[in-house]
Amino acid sequence: MKLSPGQRRRTSQASRIAERRRLVAMTGAAAALAVLAGACIVIALAVRRPAASSAAQPSLRVAYSPESQALLGELLAEFNKTHPKSSSGKAIQIELVPTWPDQMARSAVAGEVQAVCPDSSIWLGDIDAAWSEQAGNTGPLVGETVRFAISPVVIAMRQEVAGSLGYPGKRIGWTDIIDRARSDSQFSWSHPSTSSASGLLATLAEFYAGAGKTRGLTVEDATAEATLKYVAAVEATVKHYGEGELATVEQQLAGGDQRLDAFVVQEQLVVYYNSRSEDKLVAVYPAEGTLWEDHPLALLELPGLSPEAREAFAAFAAFLKGDQAQAIVLHQGYRPADLSIPLDSQGSPLVAANGVDPRQPETVLQVPSSAVINVVRDVWWYTKRHTNVILVADTSGSMDGSKLEAARQALAAFLDSIKGDQERVGLVEFSTSIVRVIPLAELSQNRQALQVAIQDMEAGGDTALLDAVSNAYSQLQELGDQERINAIVVMTDGRENASRTRLSQLVTRIKDGNSRGVPIVIFCIAYGHDADRNVLSTIAKASGGQVRGGDVGSIQDLYKIISTYF
Repeated sequence: MKLSPGQRRRTSQASRIAERRRLVAMTGAAAALAVLAGACIVIALAVRRPAASSAAQPSLRVAYSPESQALLGELLAEFNKTHPKSSSGKAIQIELVPTWPDQMARSAVAGEVQAVCPDSSIWLGDIDAAWSEQAGNTGPLVGETVRFAISPVVIAMRQEVAGSLGYPGKRIGWTDIIDRARSDSQFSWSHPSTSSASGLLATLAEFYAGAGKTRGLTVEDATAEATLKYVAAVEATVKHYGEGELATVEQQLAGGDQRLDAFVVQEQLVVYYNSRSEDKLVAVYPAEGTLWEDHPLALLELPGLSPEAREAFAAFAAFLKGDQAQAIVLHQGYRPADLSIPLDSQGSPLVAANGVDPRQPETVLQVPSSAVINVVRDVWWYTKRHTNVILVADTSGSMDGSKLEAARQALAAFLDSIKGDQERVGLVEFSTSIVRVIPLAELSQNRQALQVAIQDMEAGGDTALLDAVSNAYSQLQELGDQERINAIVVMTDGRENASRTRLSQLVTRIKDGNSRGVPIVIFCIAYGHDADRNVLSTIAKASGGQVRGGDVGSIQDLYKIISTYF
């Protein structure tokens, strides 16, 4: 439903409530479709579960999306203040476990949690699909579901950039993004990979726009040549992808060389950003329509589910729907599920000063069936902006033992995370000098060679870090590919002590090459306590990249995180 500006001004509170009621009903129906039809489990980031406590077992363990931590943490704290008890008189104790979507499905099926709270209902189908794949399981695992907060997916845009595109007088859409990126080589924007809710929902919105529809997207629509051409045109303008919307917001708040003109997030995070920065964002609700993150809490109908767990779920679900919890939801910048609460009530952060418009979005897209969602996720690997990425791996003597084995597993996990065979990946292995180079090529041609090289790595020698980075940088600059994302992923556990290249020379070369030649972003992993973070930070900063710290236990997770950028 599209309204003129005059009609929008005359829209009453009652009509807005009706629209929100339709949204809640629609998302509930979409979740049911996902449960019935099932969905493929996506590759996402791994979050390790905290070690078990010696304290009494909780009444209910809930796996939740880490990006909702602030909201759920406050809600649980207030719930605990009510001193909830079960029918037997025992105190109800709920434990929140931060879990990303792929691990959420595994944890649910393994019975490690009794309830889930992802940021979107689109992930509930993954849980039922994983459940049905186990021999002997019949029926859905996802049971009673309660939605307590919703937030539309928007394009967060720098205020001055939005103004240059005609905001607020003009409705901005995906076509405007394409046109701006093509006319301005300095324009940079991003959306997360489809392993995150906002990334997947934004991608679905692109497919809807390409098909020229707002409801009933079919597999045929999603795979039509015109649709794929449109989505590919949008994706070709992406600077890079990323591990999630909150991580992107935090990077933007930190400033530095990673500044983006626009990026996809849920509306709530625009409020979050503007409450912490003088450099304001505005929420652009795509003219072609958008979808919502609907934050469901769902009980898992596990065999032998205890009465205490059911009672704990019922008590927490009832609290989430109550006045106190819904006020907290609104205070944190989400839209309450309670449709009687005006979004423009006194004290609401959903105001123009925070860059958002509670009257938007004008056009709400229908969540398609899980069959269509699966196709979109698969097809995205072919329509997304492709990558040239070189892995630079330290195999100096200090890597011997468990460090090298963990690094092998992490590099292998990185390759496994890159599902599209059209991505180009190369390898530079170094110690005292460059030990081995696997030339950059599409994974359809060199995936096996990379896997073999990774398994054959042996530790020994010194650390010629700068020479190795310089070699990888030369390869990408000589290739001169402006169409793809160009990146280097560097991992070292030690300090530079064998290179002919000096740090100042390398930094100057990176800055000059990125401004005059092909932009190349460098991600650095400081592996262990002995890694020289100052050198790695200097290299990463010169390219607009990032530096992360890791150890034997976290190195695989770090490589999985970085893989989402490509």
